[in-house]
Amino acid sequence: MEKNKFEFDVAVVGGGPAGMMAALRAAEKGARVVLVEKKDVFGTKLLMTGGGRCNISQAESDLKKLAQSYKNGRFLLPALRKFGPEEFSRYFERLGVGLKVEKNGRVFPKSEKASDVVGTLRKRLLENGVNFFMESEVAEIGFSGSVIEKLVLKDGREVVAQNYIIATGGKSYPHSGSTGQGYGWAEKIGHTVAEPEPSLVPVKSEAEWLADLQGVSLSDAKVGAYQDGKKIFESQGEMLVAHFGLSGPMVLNISGKIRDLLKSGDVVLKVDLKPHMDAEKLDEVVRADLERNAGKKLANCLGDLFSEKVRDAVLKLSKIDTEKHAAKVSREERRKIVFLIKGLEVPVKELFGFDRAMVTSGGISTKEVDSKTMRSKKIDNLFFAGEVLDVDGPTGGYNLLACWSTGYAAGENSFRGF
Repeated sequence: MEKNKFEFDVAVVGGGPAGMMAALRAAEKGARVVLVEKKDVFGTKLLMTGGGRCNISQAESDLKKLAQSYKNGRFLLPALRKFGPEEFSRYFERLGVGLKVEKNGRVFPKSEKASDVVGTLRKRLLENGVNFFMESEVAEIGFSGSVIEKLVLKDGREVVAQNYIIATGGKSYPHSGSTGQGYGWAEKIGHTVAEPEPSLVPVKSEAEWLADLQGVSLSDAKVGAYQDGKKIFESQGEMLVAHFGLSGPMVLNISGKIRDLLKSGDVVLKVDLKPHMDAEKLDEVVRADLERNAGKKLANCLGDLFSEKVRDAVLKLSKIDTEKHAAKVSREERRKIVFLIKGLEVPVKELFGFDRAMVTSGGISTKEVDSKTMRSKKIDNLFFAGEVLDVDGPTGGYNLLACWSTGYAAGENSFRGF
């Protein structure tokens, strides 16, 4: 063997969740595996998930329902049937990673430490003889006809393998190493790539009231998206108010729809702080509160409806004199308060980009990849896994589960029959 030439059964490019799983599964089946990672550590983005607590997977057991949560979820279904939520949990329990399920099926390690997950995977990869090429960036993929012949690294080394797995991730959080490099390789080889766009991303706005409510978490708010005065869609759930705009699970999950709307013009979001009451019922509740506290200043009323911070922000927006007694609040002023509670406006001109996006929407066309094996339909010895594929889901462990399941499928099938 030449000094700078290294031969393996399977070469995996990308040391994120999909890449680590693919390398581990191929090695478990007896393959000589190399895992090529351009950073000096594995799982950089994994270490960031769930605020470092690592929302590692999603527990939804109805696989058809689970698949429907994803863009191109039908493609994902065979991989989920082979390595879905239950198989994932058993597998990681065997690795020694204890798991727990929280609200909305979100799965976390019991230790609540993402570093424990990455450390356990790294240890198991070593135990299974996987070779690590760290701080090693692929400069070129050499291919001939319908097969890849080698990987050429930037330092001049060449990696030759029977099969290759590209698990380079998307373009979200580029400082983690996800720069979209795999898309360029795929296109060069002849694959179609759907335009990568930031997804699960916070909403930017300059609405003045946001500063007054920054840090406030609303467990059940409703957001309507309007364009040219017409309501296009609405969603309800958990939301976080920040000085820069809106975030939280519900907002992140609708960011893709907002992004699509912004392509045709500005968008206004209207936040309903009391979605379980219609305006008429809310007006009755506000009126009763004001009557009950008739002798108090308006600034000291409505405490049963909201926290002081939310109440003060709503009253500030209403421009009603809060020093006046509740008994002096007019019907028109009361209706103004109700109007604001049912529709705080958030003008939106743009979303954050890939630097704040949790995942990438877009990627290698699933029509050109075998859904059972993750093998390319264009290159005989090439497989794909993880975020590089045109598959993405909502927040809550869905996207990591897709990485684990496609990584497992790619790893298992990359060494089958040798």
